[in-house]
Amino acid sequence: MKKVVALLVAVLLAPDAMAQSADWQKIWTETLAAAKKEGKVVIVGTPKPTMRNEIIPKFTTRFGIQVEFIAGRSADIAERIRIERSSGIHSVDVHMSGPDTTLNVLYPEKLIDPLKPLLILPEVTDPGVWKRGKPWFMDPEERFVLRLFSSIDALIFINAKYVPPAEMQSAQDLLNPKWKGKIATEDPKLDSGSGGNKAALFYSQLGAEFVKKLYVDQKPAISRDRRQMIDWLARGTYPICLTCRADDAGPLQEEGFKLLEVFELSGVQGIVNATPFLLTVANKAPHPNATRVFVNWMATREALEIYSRSYKSATLRNDVDESFLDPRAVPRPGIDYLDDADPKWRSLQKLDVGNKIRALLER
Repeated sequence: MKKVVALLVAVLLAPDAMAQSADWQKIWTETLAAAKKEGKVVIVGTPKPTMRNEIIPKFTTRFGIQVEFIAGRSADIAERIRIERSSGIHSVDVHMSGPDTTLNVLYPEKLIDPLKPLLILPEVTDPGVWKRGKPWFMDPEERFVLRLFSSIDALIFINAKYVPPAEMQSAQDLLNPKWKGKIATEDPKLDSGSGGNKAALFYSQLGAEFVKKLYVDQKPAISRDRRQMIDWLARGTYPICLTCRADDAGPLQEEGFKLLEVFELSGVQGIVNATPFLLTVANKAPHPNATRVFVNWMATREALEIYSRSYKSATLRNDVDESFLDPRAVPRPGIDYLDDADPKWRSLQKLDVGNKIRALLER
């Protein structure tokens, strides 16, 4: 009897399902045709070979739409956009920026339009493909800022040739006098960037005295050049790195360098991030249809797996292969992580902590 009822329900619902399918297909076909007439989509993001070597060629080949990619630091690009807007210029379609720029500039300054209504493809709108049961929009309205990644962040990197893993089990181990002058980091005084993020994490969980001892007494080397820091780590010049990244370390690990990610340190809560980007669309986008095609494709399994493999980051889709990821980088159900991309943390608490860190380190 249950099978009969289920069959009847399926028959009754079939016309609606077919209509919905036809509706999205019609909208998608019309959008794609209009996008091809627009000719291109303009995207801003951080400079990374993945975009130029994989994403852009695949997108252009598949849809016949050119991509103009403006690469640079998110904060610098945001300032450029402010200047353009003051002159009534709208040159950008899509932002692929980090949490600081997205949540503290683009969203509060109303430089972006709702993205949620632009989603068309069933592969993207189907709740079942997402780990959270739906696409995750992080803004209060749940319409503007689409998060596509949630990955556990390594707290530090070490070169195991010089730093025995057994000697790096607790955050307090970083303060061991033997590591004085052996630690590298991005600038901890900057609000935007990995250096400020890591310093804020330590300050919020371990306090001002720990931060002062780590960033002043231990005399770390400070650099804004990621390549320089990963080179220092590999050579053993600075065998502890607070802000190195898995995608930079990967090629060196394959060459045999003993670069290890440390995901757990006693005294510090595990942290998840949204690397490599949060996805938003500029308001008054000059190429609205090409924008719509791009953001739909960027949320598909194909596009996200490309980024996942390149950045070693876990996506928020259920159907992306994660076998190539370090299992320690994939968030586990039931574990309480500190979310480095949480809007309240980024927009309120972290800014306050950043001011305290600068006051502490500039004495």
